[in-house]
Amino acid sequence: MILNVKVNSDDDFSLDGQENKELELYNSNSFSYTFWQDKKIYKNIYNTNAIDLLNISFAVFACDRLELRDAADDCWSREFIIYMPVVNVEIWDTNKETLENMLSFLSGDSWKFIFRTRHLSKNEDEYKKLHARKEKEACDYDRLCMFSGGMDSYIGAINLLEENLGRTLFVSHYGGGKGTKEYQDYIKEKLIEKYSVEDRDFCQFYAKVVNGVEDTTRSRSFMFFSHAVALASALNKSVEVIIPENGLISLNIPLSYSRIGTSSTRTTHPYYMSLFQKLVDNLGLNVQFRNPYQFKTKGEMLLECKNQEFMKNHVHHTMSCSHPDAGRMQGEKTARHCGYCVPCVIRQAALKKAGINDISSYRDSTFSNMKVSKQIRNSYLLAIEKFNPKYAFMSIQLSGKITDHIDDYTDLYVRGMNEFKDYIEGIVNV
Repeated sequence: MILNVKVNSDDDFSLDGQENKELELYNSNSFSYTFWQDKKIYKNIYNTNAIDLLNISFAVFACDRLELRDAADDCWSREFIIYMPVVNVEIWDTNKETLENMLSFLSGDSWKFIFRTRHLSKNEDEYKKLHARKEKEACDYDRLCMFSGGMDSYIGAINLLEENLGRTLFVSHYGGGKGTKEYQDYIKEKLIEKYSVEDRDFCQFYAKVVNGVEDTTRSRSFMFFSHAVALASALNKSVEVIIPENGLISLNIPLSYSRIGTSSTRTTHPYYMSLFQKLVDNLGLNVQFRNPYQFKTKGEMLLECKNQEFMKNHVHHTMSCSHPDAGRMQGEKTARHCGYCVPCVIRQAALKKAGINDISSYRDSTFSNMKVSKQIRNSYLLAIEKFNPKYAFMSIQLSGKITDHIDDYTDLYVRGMNEFKDYIEGIVNV
């Protein structure tokens, strides 16, 4: 697939060929997103390299949604060429290889970028004028924290607010359908009630590709994190972006042979994040990614949460499922956990590990009501049968290259699999 991206309406660059597609980021009939609807003023205007990174993430997400994996030669890996306008072509050409390698690792596709020069967009010009008028109203933050509405981000938010080491901007992203924003909104309101935070300390962004057909969207985390990088670039100082995710999910080691490679998501895999950090550094953006829970299991995150009472009161209002809206095909009106996908199982295993009564709503948490859940149960049992702690130091490499902290990752993997094993065997033997 060849995609020509336009950021400005007066961009007259075009490509020949009927198969080429065009994405107009200024046209909501092509791609709709809400980043520029956030009118908060920060210490500085957004860095143009950060905005170009955000625009690139939109283009990548659009490609991901517009091209079916089933149409690829191997029914998975696609080839993309993106003609992309940026402010500083030289810096992007210099870092093209890092960008392409990072995205290939993340999505399992082939990516190629061809950059051309653009001028500032209408949105950027309007924000500069707004900033000049309201600079005295600028918000300042000490860090940013990703806030997905899931259990890990909930625990991460609680711990940051309990530590009270400064002001945190929480950044969320949601897509179409139900199952994400509702959970983000609920937890946000509870955090506002409990701690000295305000509604303006939360940013929720939306992005939608018109006529998108592919649902795997392996590139979504790139767009999610790029929002945070853009915001951080306006704080005019060195800023940490906290990514709260348990280490077992972060490694995303396949639990069956069918999940090898990018069939398992690599949303926060250490190798992916190292490439992303390298790209951000090379772009001159003073932003550092950090996952405080890289060597914690989900159960350990629950057990070590710094406000146990508050966490337990609302943890069932978090969303962990990879497809919470799937029940609509069976006529369900509200989103809920499927109960059998990997994130759902790791969630339930963690709650069992922490001794917390799980009152979350699951479609099939016993692997007994649906054909697909029974098949998945068998793959989990096979994974447990084949799991050997003796070879864990090799297993941690299955989803991507690990070069540092081998012992720490190995120990984490063993502890995480033991949580998983205890839960699955408890369900199957009932």
